[in-house]
Amino acid sequence: MKAEIKESSLRYSTFPVRYSAVQFNPTVGDLEQNASRIIADAEGAAKTGAQLIVFPELALCGYPPEDLVLRPHFIQDCGNQLKRLADKLPAKVFTVVGAPISDSTGRHNAAVVFHGGKIAGIYRKMLLPNYGVFDEKRVFDAGREAFTFDAFGTKVGIHICEDSWLPEGDACRALAEKKPELVINLSASPYHQGKRLEREAVFAAAARKLKAPLLFCNLVGGQDELVFDGGSAAFDAKGKVTARAPLFREFTLTGSNDCNPIDPIEEVYEALKLGLRDYVNKNGFKKAVVAVSGGIDSALVLTLAVDALGKERVAAVTMPSQYSSNATVSDAGLIAANLGVEFHTIPIFPIYGKFTGALSEVWKDAKADLTEENLQARIRGTLIMALSNKFGWLVLTTGNKSEFATGYCTLYGDMAGGFAIIKDVPKTLVFDLCRWRNEQGVVIPPSTIDRPPTAELRPDQKDSDSLPPYDVLDPILEAYVEKDMGVEAMLAAGFDEAAVRKAVRLVDLSEYKRRQGPPGIKITPKAFGRDRRMPITNRYRG
Repeated sequence: MKAEIKESSLRYSTFPVRYSAVQFNPTVGDLEQNASRIIADAEGAAKTGAQLIVFPELALCGYPPEDLVLRPHFIQDCGNQLKRLADKLPAKVFTVVGAPISDSTGRHNAAVVFHGGKIAGIYRKMLLPNYGVFDEKRVFDAGREAFTFDAFGTKVGIHICEDSWLPEGDACRALAEKKPELVINLSASPYHQGKRLEREAVFAAAARKLKAPLLFCNLVGGQDELVFDGGSAAFDAKGKVTARAPLFREFTLTGSNDCNPIDPIEEVYEALKLGLRDYVNKNGFKKAVVAVSGGIDSALVLTLAVDALGKERVAAVTMPSQYSSNATVSDAGLIAANLGVEFHTIPIFPIYGKFTGALSEVWKDAKADLTEENLQARIRGTLIMALSNKFGWLVLTTGNKSEFATGYCTLYGDMAGGFAIIKDVPKTLVFDLCRWRNEQGVVIPPSTIDRPPTAELRPDQKDSDSLPPYDVLDPILEAYVEKDMGVEAMLAAGFDEAAVRKAVRLVDLSEYKRRQGPPGIKITPKAFGRDRRMPITNRYRG
């Protein structure tokens, strides 16, 4: 799919050259196809009159390439595609493409400038991020020099993502000394809530520091846990936004078109859809399957799957036990019918009886406890993985961040699956997303949203039996997990002491579970996994 071009928006009042910033969705490692799409999109942009065409950071290989960069043959294959680009890109314009390179100074995250059928210049990224989800110092060497090139009489400077994030840093200082008349920033800046506003503030400050208009071109698409949301933008030398691309879709920004920001809840929903769609499609799955319980988490996951993939590519399975209520069983069937998906019912209580019967000789007179509850979840996990194995379906797990944080989930049970789409979505946000989605057209039964959350693994069970209420728990988890606040700091901030100490204990003790869970989409500033890496064997508390 070519990036969409809005020809009616070709106004360049604040920029000295006519530009196209191609908000591009590559697939990591698909070098030949990525290069083919770069050529096609550049040809399309050139036909609209663009003089300068910009693609995002590492557009050629996809981001993040991680340890692929350490393979010499991977870098060599990237080099072969760069030669192809030099030969095939429109010769009369300047095209800048993000790509990994290797030379006498090391391996670099680079921006390659093409013009006249050849490589006209290369910039090597100076500031390599090594925090949060970023690990660039592991695979790249830092560039040492600022870089400019002349495009139709305009001195153009290049930054790559992090270079512009520190206005007083070496990369901004070195480029400012060259007095560019235009700065382009090639980025692969992943999404989390509030990131667009954060980025725009950063690039506005960079434009002011560099005293030049700045064109920010961002990647779009899903890559494992990360979602790149696009949101490319142009800034004048005073930091004012003069053009803005939409979020979560390919687009070629060509002038003063200004896309309005979307609702914050819709933003999260669109991020989850894009991350799921690309994970499924880029990994070659034809269909996804969701275990629906009649609860709110599985309802959200099933709805997201249908919205992202279409109803023909989604199946739902409900696996009622002796503790499942008529209300939840009914809601599971109702949401499947509302969404029009393939639907199966597999009762687990006969299987549960055989399992407990087989174990009774060993258990003898031991009292019932969490073991029996976990056994039900593990039977369900075994059944849905069998369907995955038989039909090649991707199992979408349904656990949310609040559960994942506190260990309120079962290893090899409800954690079993291939992709954990809402693992970074707090429970309170799950409710918000479901309400927002129903405002667009009711598909989730209102009773599913209104019913108190329950795992239904024992009689009359409610989540609040084991956890603080979610409106109390989620702010504590945000403070502890995302903001790294300690117990004393949280108590000083006014959080309930009993809830804080319980939540912290559960989070700390559940690291071993999280380490064994499937990947899922990051939507908060700090997600488990890439963002937050804690030792399993660890006696520090607080």
